[in-house]
Amino acid sequence: MDHPSLKAAAHVEAMSAFALANFSGCDRTTLAQNESAFPPSPRAITAGQDAIARSHLYPDPDWTALREAIGRGYEVDANLILCGAGSMDLISCTIAAFAGRGDEVLGTSYAYNFAASAAARVGAAYIKAAERDFTVSTDSILAAVTPATRVVFVCNPGNPTGTRIRNAELLRLRAALPQDVLLVIDQAYGEFDDQDPGPIFALVARGDTVVLRTLSKAYGLAGARVGWGVFPPSVAAEVRKMQNSNQVTTPSLAMAVAAVEDQAYMRETVARTARIRDRFAHDLRASGYDVPESRTNFVLIRFSDEAAAEAAEKALRGADIIVRGLGGYGLTDCLRATVGPQEMMDRALRILIDMPSA
Repeated sequence: MDHPSLKAAAHVEAMSAFALANFSGCDRTTLAQNESAFPPSPRAITAGQDAIARSHLYPDPDWTALREAIGRGYEVDANLILCGAGSMDLISCTIAAFAGRGDEVLGTSYAYNFAASAAARVGAAYIKAAERDFTVSTDSILAAVTPATRVVFVCNPGNPTGTRIRNAELLRLRAALPQDVLLVIDQAYGEFDDQDPGPIFALVARGDTVVLRTLSKAYGLAGARVGWGVFPPSVAAEVRKMQNSNQVTTPSLAMAVAAVEDQAYMRETVARTARIRDRFAHDLRASGYDVPESRTNFVLIRFSDEAAAEAAEKALRGADIIVRGLGGYGLTDCLRATVGPQEMMDRALRILIDMPSA
């Protein structure tokens, strides 16, 4: 009998044509959204199709089956899990519950910009601690804490940089922060990081730390909008007050349960994505580009200046390949390219290699 992971790998291979069509759409190749290069588990697709017949019923507001599946898959207490319409929903509700006018939410130079938007919605100031070499700096964060700091928001691995810090640095950060400051660790790309997640999830037991995840990336469920997090009970009680209890649909919940239960498929998808990513990054570096090591499903590409980045984006767009400009992060000399199927990345690579990189 074939090992389940081998069957999963075979299915991922068989779905490559579907994935290429999914990324390409009608006439453009989108490498800008950090979507999965491959479709979700076939179990998830089947479960979603079956659940459509129950769409006349409201979804489970407590996400019971999903919390239990996540608890088993990640070895965390299901009673500590909250789910939402993507991790964006949980970020927004957490910041709304713990920050307001006169308060500060402390992030980093290149942390996911949605945290700044969530802070602005409730009138809190969003402060950015400097990163070093596109990487979160624990010392910079600690130096930026003030009496007004209510929430510290850290992406690890980071978006749009793709870099990560070691677990030990996150543990040091939590130990040095005031106990009345809530630490929110956004691990949307956690499945692409080879570190043991156990020590980070264990921080939740302190009562002052939240760890967020999503099924949009490694599980290929960006369109289903399902995120989750591990919350201390006292924090969860406040966040739930901000949530719509029916925000995750019945088909999405069914797909999420089936996807989490198919860990072999997820791991093969992550491994395949990482191979394509690393080959793309290696070939770019060999051509003179500055590309930080990525622990995500995308690659940050740094050019000699803003004009070079704009020229590259224009050349790619002329070939109907869309990448993400990063002016909103102040990274005007950079582009971010999501990892797509190999054929797609090869097309983008050929265009970039033909351009001056520095």
